[in-house]
Amino acid sequence: MLKSIGIHHITAMVNDAQRNIDFYTNVLGLRLVKRTVNFDRPEVYHLYFGDNSGHPGTIITFFPWEKQLKGRIGTGQVGVTSYAIPNQSMSVWKDRLQQFGLEFKRTSRFGEAILAFRDSDGLELELIERQIKSSNHEIIGFAGATLFSAQPNKTAEILESLFGMECVGEEDGFLRFKGEALVGNTIDIKLTPSVRGLMGAGTFHHIALRANDEKELNEWRELLLDKGYNPTEVRDRNYFKSIYFHDEGGILFEIATDSPGFTVDESIEQLGEGLMLPQWLEAKREALEKQLPKVEVRRVEGNQS
Repeated sequence: MLKSIGIHHITAMVNDAQRNIDFYTNVLGLRLVKRTVNFDRPEVYHLYFGDNSGHPGTIITFFPWEKQLKGRIGTGQVGVTSYAIPNQSMSVWKDRLQQFGLEFKRTSRFGEAILAFRDSDGLELELIERQIKSSNHEIIGFAGATLFSAQPNKTAEILESLFGMECVGEEDGFLRFKGEALVGNTIDIKLTPSVRGLMGAGTFHHIALRANDEKELNEWRELLLDKGYNPTEVRDRNYFKSIYFHDEGGILFEIATDSPGFTVDESIEQLGEGLMLPQWLEAKREALEKQLPKVEVRRVEGNQS
Protein backbone atom coordinates (compact mmCIF):
# COMPACT_ATOMS: atom_id res chain seq x y z
CA MET A 1 0.00 0.00 0.00
CA LEU A 2 1.27 3.47 -0.89
CA LYS A 3 1.76 5.73 2.11
CA SER A 4 3.05 9.28 2.56
CA ILE A 5 5.10 9.85 5.70
CA GLY A 6 4.20 13.53 6.00
CA ILE A 7 4.41 17.06 4.64
CA HIS A 8 6.97 17.94 1.96
CA HIS A 9 6.26 21.68 1.76
CA ILE A 10 3.50 24.28 2.07
CA THR A 11 3.07 27.18 -0.35
CA ALA A 12 1.48 30.58 0.26
CA MET A 13 0.83 33.86 -1.54
CA VAL A 14 2.01 37.26 -0.28
CA ASN A 15 2.55 40.77 -1.63
CA ASP A 16 6.05 41.97 -0.79
CA ALA A 17 9.13 39.80 -1.40
CA GLN A 18 11.54 41.74 0.84
CA ARG A 19 9.06 41.87 3.73
CA ASN A 20 8.55 38.14 3.32
CA ILE A 21 12.30 37.45 3.45
CA ASP A 22 12.74 39.72 6.47
CA PHE A 23 10.02 37.93 8.44
CA TYR A 24 10.97 34.33 7.76
CA THR A 25 14.73 34.79 8.11
CA ASN A 26 14.80 37.28 10.99
CA VAL A 27 11.70 36.56 13.05
CA LEU A 28 11.48 32.80 12.52
CA GLY A 29 15.18 32.22 11.90
CA LEU A 30 14.68 30.07 8.80
CA ARG A 31 17.16 29.95 5.93
CA LEU A 32 16.32 31.23 2.46
CA VAL A 33 17.30 28.02 0.67
CA LYS A 34 16.21 28.96 -2.84
CA ARG A 35 15.26 32.08 -4.77
CA THR A 36 13.80 31.23 -8.12
CA VAL A 37 10.66 32.15 -10.07
CA ASN A 38 7.18 30.76 -10.40
CA PHE A 39 7.77 28.43 -13.35
CA ASP A 40 4.22 29.09 -14.59
CA ARG A 41 4.51 32.88 -14.12
CA PRO A 42 8.24 33.70 -14.23
CA GLU A 43 7.69 37.42 -13.61
CA VAL A 44 6.92 36.41 -9.98
CA TYR A 45 9.49 35.12 -7.47
CA HIS A 46 9.22 31.70 -5.87
CA LEU A 47 11.01 31.83 -2.51
CA TYR A 48 11.77 28.76 -0.40
CA PHE A 49 12.59 28.85 3.33
CA GLY A 50 13.57 25.91 5.53
CA ASP A 51 16.27 24.39 7.64
CA ASN A 52 19.94 24.78 6.75
CA SER A 53 19.85 21.99 4.14
CA GLY A 54 16.30 22.43 2.86
CA HIS A 55 15.06 19.04 4.03
CA PRO A 56 11.49 17.98 3.13
CA GLY A 57 9.21 18.70 6.06
CA THR A 58 10.87 22.06 6.77
CA ILE A 59 10.08 24.00 3.59
CA ILE A 60 7.59 26.84 3.30
CA THR A 61 7.44 28.57 -0.10
CA PHE A 62 5.95 31.84 -1.32
CA PHE A 63 4.73 33.54 -4.47
CA PRO A 64 5.25 37.26 -3.64
CA TRP A 65 3.45 39.56 -6.07
CA GLU A 66 2.66 43.21 -5.28
CA LYS A 67 -0.36 43.39 -7.62
CA GLN A 68 -2.06 40.42 -6.00
CA LEU A 69 -5.40 41.16 -4.30
CA LYS A 70 -5.83 40.33 -0.64
CA GLY A 71 -7.30 36.88 -0.06
CA ARG A 72 -9.49 35.52 2.73
CA ILE A 73 -8.59 32.56 4.92
CA GLY A 74 -11.37 29.96 4.92
CA THR A 75 -12.63 26.68 3.60
CA GLY A 76 -10.79 24.99 0.77
CA GLN A 77 -7.42 26.06 2.15
CA VAL A 78 -4.64 25.26 4.55
CA GLY A 79 -5.78 27.48 7.40
CA VAL A 80 -2.78 27.29 9.73
CA THR A 81 0.84 26.19 9.37
CA SER A 82 2.52 24.91 12.55
CA TYR A 83 6.23 24.81 13.34
CA ALA A 84 7.90 22.44 15.79
CA ILE A 85 10.16 23.90 18.47
CA PRO A 86 12.05 21.89 21.11
CA ASN A 87 10.41 21.30 24.46
CA GLN A 88 10.92 24.09 27.00
CA SER A 89 11.33 26.69 24.23
CA MET A 90 8.01 28.49 24.62
CA SER A 91 9.26 31.30 26.87
CA VAL A 92 12.17 32.01 24.51
CA TRP A 93 9.79 32.32 21.55
CA LYS A 94 7.30 34.39 23.52
CA ASP A 95 10.08 36.91 24.19
CA ARG A 96 11.18 36.80 20.55
CA LEU A 97 7.70 37.52 19.19
CA GLN A 98 7.34 40.39 21.66
CA GLN A 99 10.71 41.73 20.51
CA PHE A 100 9.33 42.00 16.98
CA GLY A 101 6.06 43.54 18.14
CA LEU A 102 3.90 40.55 17.23
CA GLU A 103 0.67 39.75 19.01
CA PHE A 104 0.22 36.11 19.98
CA LYS A 105 -2.06 33.79 21.90
CA ARG A 106 -1.05 30.87 24.11
CA THR A 107 -3.22 27.82 23.75
CA SER A 108 -2.99 24.03 23.54
CA ARG A 109 -4.28 21.19 21.39
CA PHE A 110 -3.86 17.46 21.78
CA GLY A 111 -1.79 18.05 24.91
CA GLU A 112 0.74 20.30 23.16
CA ALA A 113 1.61 23.90 24.12
CA ILE A 114 1.03 26.36 21.25
CA LEU A 115 1.86 29.98 20.43
CA ALA A 116 -0.51 31.24 17.73
CA PHE A 117 0.30 34.43 15.74
CA ARG A 118 0.25 35.89 12.23
CA ASP A 119 3.07 36.70 9.85
CA SER A 120 3.65 40.04 8.11
CA ASP A 121 0.98 39.22 5.48
CA GLY A 122 -1.65 37.84 7.86
CA LEU A 123 -0.93 34.13 7.42
CA GLU A 124 -1.86 32.14 10.51
CA LEU A 125 1.12 30.39 12.12
CA GLU A 126 1.74 28.33 15.24
CA LEU A 127 4.76 27.27 17.25
CA ILE A 128 4.26 23.90 18.95
CA GLU A 129 6.55 22.33 21.52
CA ARG A 130 7.60 18.82 20.53
CA GLN A 131 9.77 16.22 22.23
CA ILE A 132 12.67 16.79 19.83
CA LYS A 133 16.29 16.85 20.90
CA SER A 134 18.07 20.10 20.07
CA SER A 135 20.92 22.11 21.54
CA ASN A 136 19.07 25.39 20.95
CA HIS A 137 15.55 26.73 20.70
CA GLU A 138 15.39 27.06 16.90
CA ILE A 139 12.53 25.84 14.73
CA ILE A 140 13.12 22.19 13.79
CA GLY A 141 10.71 22.07 10.84
CA PHE A 142 6.98 21.76 10.45
CA ALA A 143 4.93 20.34 13.27
CA GLY A 144 2.06 20.11 10.81
CA ALA A 145 -0.84 22.02 9.33
CA THR A 146 -4.55 22.60 9.89
CA LEU A 147 -6.88 22.18 6.93
CA PHE A 148 -10.08 24.20 6.61
CA SER A 149 -12.05 21.80 4.43
CA ALA A 150 -15.50 22.48 2.98
CA GLN A 151 -16.17 18.75 3.53
CA PRO A 152 -14.12 17.66 6.55
CA ASN A 153 -15.21 14.03 6.38
CA LYS A 154 -14.11 13.76 2.74
CA THR A 155 -10.72 15.29 3.52
CA ALA A 156 -10.35 12.95 6.50
CA GLU A 157 -10.97 10.03 4.15
CA ILE A 158 -8.21 11.31 1.83
CA LEU A 159 -5.68 11.51 4.67
CA GLU A 160 -6.53 8.12 6.12
CA SER A 161 -7.52 5.94 3.17
CA LEU A 162 -5.38 7.49 0.43
CA PHE A 163 -2.28 8.86 2.17
CA GLY A 164 -2.23 6.18 4.87
CA MET A 165 -2.03 8.55 7.83
CA GLU A 166 -3.30 7.36 11.20
CA CYS A 167 -6.27 9.08 12.85
CA VAL A 168 -5.05 9.66 16.42
CA GLY A 169 -7.93 11.58 17.95
CA GLU A 170 -10.51 14.37 18.03
CA GLU A 171 -10.39 17.35 20.36
CA ASP A 172 -12.22 20.69 20.53
CA GLY A 173 -13.47 20.51 16.96
CA PHE A 174 -10.23 19.24 15.40
CA LEU A 175 -9.48 15.80 13.98
CA ARG A 176 -5.80 14.80 13.96
CA PHE A 177 -3.94 12.53 11.57
CA LYS A 178 -0.32 11.46 11.96
CA GLY A 179 2.34 10.21 9.57
CA GLU A 180 5.68 8.53 10.22
CA ALA A 181 8.07 11.41 9.46
CA LEU A 182 10.06 13.06 12.24
CA VAL A 183 8.88 16.55 11.17
CA GLY A 184 5.77 17.65 9.31
CA ASN A 185 3.98 14.57 10.56
CA THR A 186 0.60 15.85 11.78
CA ILE A 187 -2.37 17.24 9.88
CA ASP A 188 -5.41 18.52 11.72
CA ILE A 189 -8.81 19.05 10.11
CA LYS A 190 -11.03 21.79 11.52
CA LEU A 191 -14.49 20.28 11.91
CA THR A 192 -16.44 23.44 12.73
CA PRO A 193 -17.74 25.65 9.89
CA SER A 194 -15.54 28.38 8.41
CA VAL A 195 -16.18 31.18 5.95
CA ARG A 196 -15.46 30.28 2.33
CA GLY A 197 -11.83 30.95 1.50
CA LEU A 198 -10.81 33.35 -1.25
CA MET A 199 -7.43 32.84 -2.89
CA GLY A 200 -5.07 35.81 -2.74
CA ALA A 201 -2.30 37.44 -0.74
CA GLY A 202 -2.24 36.29 2.87
CA THR A 203 -3.56 32.79 2.15
CA PHE A 204 -1.98 29.38 1.71
CA HIS A 205 -2.11 28.06 -1.84
CA HIS A 206 -1.51 24.33 -1.35
CA ILE A 207 0.01 21.61 0.79
CA ALA A 208 2.45 19.04 -0.60
CA LEU A 209 2.89 15.56 0.84
CA ARG A 210 5.98 13.43 0.37
CA ALA A 211 6.84 10.74 -2.17
CA ASN A 212 10.23 9.04 -2.19
CA ASP A 213 11.06 9.34 -5.88
CA GLU A 214 9.62 9.64 -9.39
CA LYS A 215 8.75 5.94 -9.57
CA GLU A 216 6.59 6.27 -6.47
CA LEU A 217 5.13 9.53 -7.77
CA ASN A 218 3.90 7.77 -10.91
CA GLU A 219 2.33 5.10 -8.71
CA TRP A 220 0.49 7.85 -6.82
CA ARG A 221 -0.73 9.30 -10.09
CA GLU A 222 -2.10 5.94 -11.25
CA LEU A 223 -3.85 5.47 -7.91
CA LEU A 224 -5.42 8.93 -8.09
CA LEU A 225 -6.62 8.27 -11.64
CA ASP A 226 -8.15 4.98 -10.52
CA LYS A 227 -10.01 6.78 -7.72
CA GLY A 228 -11.29 9.52 -10.04
CA TYR A 229 -9.31 12.46 -8.62
CA ASN A 230 -8.01 13.65 -12.01
CA PRO A 231 -4.42 14.52 -11.05
CA THR A 232 -2.22 16.69 -13.24
CA GLU A 233 0.59 15.30 -15.33
CA VAL A 234 3.96 14.97 -13.59
CA ARG A 235 5.57 18.42 -13.44
CA ASP A 236 9.28 19.07 -13.14
CA ARG A 237 9.94 21.69 -10.44
CA ASN A 238 13.74 21.30 -10.74
CA TYR A 239 14.17 20.46 -7.04
CA PHE A 240 11.41 17.84 -7.03
CA LYS A 241 8.79 16.42 -9.36
CA SER A 242 5.16 16.59 -8.45
CA ILE A 243 1.49 16.16 -9.27
CA TYR A 244 -1.54 18.12 -8.06
CA PHE A 245 -5.20 17.38 -7.38
CA HIS A 246 -8.14 18.87 -5.48
CA ASP A 247 -10.11 16.89 -2.95
CA GLU A 248 -13.86 17.23 -2.44
CA GLY A 249 -13.30 19.70 0.37
CA GLY A 250 -11.56 22.11 -2.01
CA ILE A 251 -8.03 21.51 -0.68
CA LEU A 252 -5.30 21.64 -3.33
CA PHE A 253 -2.93 18.77 -2.62
CA GLU A 254 0.45 18.27 -4.23
CA ILE A 255 2.53 15.12 -3.99
CA ALA A 256 6.24 15.95 -4.33
CA THR A 257 9.38 13.81 -4.48
CA ASP A 258 12.08 14.07 -1.82
CA SER A 259 14.73 14.01 -4.55
CA PRO A 260 16.74 15.56 -6.09
CA GLY A 261 16.62 18.41 -3.54
CA PHE A 262 17.90 21.98 -3.45
CA THR A 263 21.60 21.32 -4.03
CA VAL A 264 21.16 20.37 -7.71
CA ASP A 265 22.12 23.91 -8.77
CA GLU A 266 23.81 25.41 -5.69
CA SER A 267 26.16 24.06 -3.07
CA ILE A 268 24.77 23.70 0.43
CA GLU A 269 26.95 26.66 1.52
CA GLN A 270 25.50 28.92 -1.20
CA LEU A 271 21.83 27.97 -0.98
CA GLY A 272 19.57 30.96 -1.58
CA GLU A 273 22.30 33.37 -2.66
CA GLY A 274 21.62 33.66 -6.38
CA LEU A 275 18.59 33.76 -8.66
CA MET A 276 18.34 30.19 -9.91
CA LEU A 277 16.42 29.54 -13.11
CA PRO A 278 15.48 26.30 -14.85
CA GLN A 279 17.32 25.73 -18.11
CA TRP A 280 14.35 26.69 -20.24
CA LEU A 281 14.25 30.17 -18.68
CA GLU A 282 17.98 30.97 -18.80
CA ALA A 283 17.58 32.82 -22.12
CA LYS A 284 15.25 35.27 -20.30
CA ARG A 285 17.55 35.81 -17.30
CA GLU A 286 18.54 39.40 -18.12
CA ALA A 287 14.94 40.48 -18.67
CA LEU A 288 13.72 38.69 -15.53
CA GLU A 289 16.45 40.18 -13.34
CA LYS A 290 15.42 43.66 -14.49
CA GLN A 291 11.74 42.91 -13.89
CA LEU A 292 11.93 41.22 -10.51
CA PRO A 293 12.27 43.44 -7.41
CA LYS A 294 15.70 43.60 -5.78
CA VAL A 295 15.79 41.55 -2.58
CA GLU A 296 18.38 40.45 -0.05
CA VAL A 297 18.73 38.57 3.19
CA ARG A 298 19.45 41.31 5.68
CA ARG A 299 19.74 41.76 9.41
CA VAL A 300 16.51 43.27 10.77
CA GLU A 301 16.15 44.22 14.42
CA GLY A 302 12.99 43.76 16.47
CA ASN A 303 9.76 45.74 16.38
CA GLN A 304 8.76 45.20 12.76
CA SER A 305 5.11 45.96 13.39
